Amino acid sequence: MKKNKLHPALLLCLLSPLMSYAQQPATITQSISVTTTAEPLPLAESNRAVEVINPRDQPLLTNNAVDLLRQDASLNLQSRAGGGVQADLSLRGTTFEQSLILLNGLRINDPETGHLNLDIPVPLDAITRIDILHGSGSTFYGSDAIGGAVNLLTEQPAKNSAAIIASFGGGSYGSLEEHLRASLSHGPIAEQITAARDTSNGFIPNRNYSSNALASETWLTWKPGTTDILLATSDRPYGANLFYGPYPSWERTKGWFASIQQQLGPQTAASFGYRRHSDLFVLFVDQPAIYENNHVTTSYEAAIRRADNLSPNTTLSYGIEADGDSIHSNSLGQHARNQGAGYANLSLRALRRLSLSLGARDEILSGGDNIFSPSIAAAYALTGTTRLRASAGHGFRLPTYVDLYYSDPTNIGNPNLKPESSWSYEAGLDWTPNRGRLTLTATAFRLQQKDTIDYSKQILATPALTFAEPWQAVNIQNLNITGAETTLRIRLTGTQQIQLSYTANHGSPPPPNIQSEYAFNYAAQNAIFSWSGTLPGKIGRQISAHTQVGITQRTQQTAYPLWDVTLSRNTGRLRPYLRLMNLSNTGYNEIPQVPLQGRTIIAGMQLNWSKR
Repeated sequence: MKKNKLHPALLLCLLSPLMSYAQQPATITQSISVTTTAEPLPLAESNRAVEVINPRDQPLLTNNAVDLLRQDASLNLQSRAGGGVQADLSLRGTTFEQSLILLNGLRINDPETGHLNLDIPVPLDAITRIDILHGSGSTFYGSDAIGGAVNLLTEQPAKNSAAIIASFGGGSYGSLEEHLRASLSHGPIAEQITAARDTSNGFIPNRNYSSNALASETWLTWKPGTTDILLATSDRPYGANLFYGPYPSWERTKGWFASIQQQLGPQTAASFGYRRHSDLFVLFVDQPAIYENNHVTTSYEAAIRRADNLSPNTTLSYGIEADGDSIHSNSLGQHARNQGAGYANLSLRALRRLSLSLGARDEILSGGDNIFSPSIAAAYALTGTTRLRASAGHGFRLPTYVDLYYSDPTNIGNPNLKPESSWSYEAGLDWTPNRGRLTLTATAFRLQQKDTIDYSKQILATPALTFAEPWQAVNIQNLNITGAETTLRIRLTGTQQIQLSYTANHGSPPPPNIQSEYAFNYAAQNAIFSWSGTLPGKIGRQISAHTQVGITQRTQQTAYPLWDVTLSRNTGRLRPYLRLMNLSNTGYNEIPQVPLQGRTIIAGMQLNWSKR
């Protein structure tokens, strides 16, 4: 990381939104559908490995976004409890802190610790699409996007429509779920309210949880463009038995999120987001006075972005961003930092058979240091059904406040940690023969990292002494990951589809005589088979069905299978549903020493009313 002046090309990008506002209009687009969010680059134009999940095409499949993400074999989901409670996410063998989570293009990663990145402030019912970028995304999104980025998107209700969708269910381990989505669109105003409450008594003592979220989103359409206002809050208390060692712990997280996004004509959009998050941790649930942590973090992000069509097949996207975060903690103290960035991306489409994307970002950190993150991606159409693509990009991550300042008898932070940096390379093939009834994507990738942040300890001659040693945050070198991912989709009929996905990761071994806590504990192999469609027969066509079998092998662990089945009625006002999870009753853990629940059955009813 060098301390130098802003690159002249990016300095021009900082000024050009004001200089070029009167230029010929261009349209800011999104992959798949259009929203009020202005992306740094629409993923459909990125020539990258991208996965898209549409929750509303799979209603009642799950009650939380974490389990929905398990459809992507390149994602490593590590849960500590059901309902998406304190889950970690990583891509392509990276650590849980090296993936960026966004809501409508705005960051929701927690600056305290990556363990809270999936503490999503909105209910699943508010989300209409999930875009998953595989590989480095720091050119577009900044810090944390070393392994990739997951963007949760909402969408304005259909014009002049009204809908109420409410569901209630219950089942194993005293589980209850209550969900609501109510929307109204009339003329230039649209409003949507979503709410969710998911609770469980827990499958072992002190593993109960209550996951609650409420969101309101308002869209106002007027002359400058659509205004999108989102307000959301969440409250998630849960028993944390075994989460942080052999202790009957308890934890409660609360989140508040507010954002406003404004279209300024067809070319330009401005956005602002604010997030406040609290984390209360008690080591012994019955004796909180022994040890307690109380952390409160705040963060903000502001951006103005623009896209100019320089020609019918050439788009220049650029913008400026500013963000900052702070923490107030009884154990970490008070700290704050700020960043600013300028980025630009030139997208060249339909150069005969070639398309090309060139991007760069310059991030200025507190204290004046800067990080430059370029990227390049290209695709070449061999035939009408076969496309080759390749990309390379730089990624980086700033340490969390826990990485820097946390200290207890078992974990010690390091205020001298350097930011992580990486180079990501990939090459892939997309094949879509038979009029799209079959789709095959395959990608080989390599990630070369520098100054990776990990907690480690020295292996001593006596195991008891090694166990007693505290984990220390350090920068490690030469952690390189090589892997491959492939997905095959077969559309059997208009309603039935089969998907087979497989991802393998191989990382360099840890340094001699060093025990690693996170960086070398990744999913070495992950395979998924799923089938979705309707059942046969006249009555069967009213029943949507989905089954998925996933097999995961983590480093130095035995592979384990998980089998889920969902059935739901797809017509009528009243729609019963049934979810069967972990049908094989597999005993397993995704976080070492944290067991997860066995076979789980949830049944319920959905009320579905809509009017145009």
